[in-house]
Amino acid sequence: MAPPGLSSSRHELLLAGVLALIAGYVDAYGLISYQTYLSFMSGNTTQTGSQLGQGHLDAAVPSFIAIVSFVIGVFSGALLTDSGLRQGQRYAFALVAVLLTAVLALTQATTLASGVAIAALSLAMGAMNATTTHVGAQSLSIGFVTGTLNTMARHLAQAVMHAPLPGAKGPWDTHLSRACLMFSIWAAFIGGALLSGIATPRYGVWILLPPLLILLLLALFRSSPSGETGAA
Repeated sequence: MAPPGLSSSRHELLLAGVLALIAGYVDAYGLISYQTYLSFMSGNTTQTGSQLGQGHLDAAVPSFIAIVSFVIGVFSGALLTDSGLRQGQRYAFALVAVLLTAVLALTQATTLASGVAIAALSLAMGAMNATTTHVGAQSLSIGFVTGTLNTMARHLAQAVMHAPLPGAKGPWDTHLSRACLMFSIWAAFIGGALLSGIATPRYGVWILLPPLLILLLLALFRSSPSGETGAA
């Protein structure tokens, strides 16, 4: 039988991987459909700054909307997941599912302005990003690809030097295992982007349906993470 800490980390890693895949998937949809990142705010920050620097104020608006909306989404998601509500994480998943549903439905019913879609989807990705911040003792951000690769490389360097891992949770918790963990998050993100790159040109906004259903299932059936307390 696997140690409790290892078993718990595996469940957390599976969830983080699924969410990273969704983040990459929706991010690529935004890039293809609106030429704007919906989860990768480093790219949007560079794009906003470079467009402003060239005097292209209109071109800077979509990426700026995404940044502001993402921050609001993280704020909202953190309020839900860190508020002490026993089902706070599930409420955050429900919020993301509702936002995806709204974009899909409104796009079918009317001509949805790109700025509105960018705002709603970036808000959704921000809220989703706030739901999972650790796998075991390793902190992570499911949409922060630069940080993920940086952490992976640093753990690999420490593994090569046979350096001890401060705060290791067991013999299975090593620099190499954490490097593999971060690699799996990166792989899930790029895998989601790849799938979206294949599907978006064919199906348009309907590609939001699979992540919507996954998040709806998480909202309905996800067990409360250990440590969440408070009223339901």
